[in-house]
Amino acid sequence: MHFVTGGAFNGKRAWVNKTYCVKGPEVWLSAYHDIPLPEQLKDNDQDVIILEGIELWLKELTMNHEASRCRDIWNQCLHYWLSWESGKEDRQLIVIGTDITKGIVPMERENRLWRDVTGWAYQDIAAQSEKVDVIWYGLNQTIKKRGAY
Repeated sequence: MHFVTGGAFNGKRAWVNKTYCVKGPEVWLSAYHDIPLPEQLKDNDQDVIILEGIELWLKELTMNHEASRCRDIWNQCLHYWLSWESGKEDRQLIVIGTDITKGIVPMERENRLWRDVTGWAYQDIAAQSEKVDVIWYGLNQTIKKRGAY
């Protein structure tokens, strides 16, 4: 799994397009296009799946569940996604999430919860990812690459 994060409108989508979409067909599932959280990927037979806008899926979880339940659901999704990826050689899962955890802490309880859950979820996905890139101004910085140390 490859986790790609960075600020809003910093070129994450364009970078992923340039890096992955030249290799052949892919499935692109975006929360920005009202696609619901894909809890399982078992019915997809493409070699590349891109999940975009995970912060929006996390926001939806926080509107319906307490923080610990959100994290349980999130980690269950990660488990299923990693199972899909490891089910066939050459499969690649790319997960894109906008970093909403920096800056001023929101005053509204629900926005603080969203920010907290997103921070925890990003820690969970970074821990389980083979590779993590931060995109700023269209440029990537690899901050984790398993096997490179």
